[in-house]
Amino acid sequence: MMKRNVSQKLMLYKQKKKDDDHTKTNHNKKNISRFLISINVLGSAGPLRFVVNEDELVAGVIDTALKTYSREGRLPVLGSDVNNFLLYCANAGSDALNPWEAIGSHGGRNFVLCKKQREAQMTEGRSEMTAHKASGWKAWLHKSFSFKVLSH
Repeated sequence: MMKRNVSQKLMLYKQKKKDDDHTKTNHNKKNISRFLISINVLGSAGPLRFVVNEDELVAGVIDTALKTYSREGRLPVLGSDVNNFLLYCANAGSDALNPWEAIGSHGGRNFVLCKKQREAQMTEGRSEMTAHKASGWKAWLHKSFSFKVLSH
């Protein structure tokens, strides 16, 4: 069986959720908490802020963030493919959030969105990779602060 990418699974999930919402009556709907999240995009001037349901998938939050970012005309241009991005909880460990978990399961409200690092291609018959995969926003932050100060 072929694997489906994140955006295909997200479309199927949204369709199923939409169908489920139409079949429920108003008095049968469970109370779902909504909360404001803040997503910092590496290289962008300021955070994105929007309200999400606690049971919304991380992949859906990334999709909404990319659409909001694009609609606001922010730079640098990121693209819209959910598969190319990772979302990290700013207050937690260094692991990226699983795209199929609910955003409310982490208890966080502040997140960092970063583009996945591409692994370097092997060139000229070398058996080693020329670069290692970076570990997301923490590697970028470390690289940013490791500049050299020139003295006279």
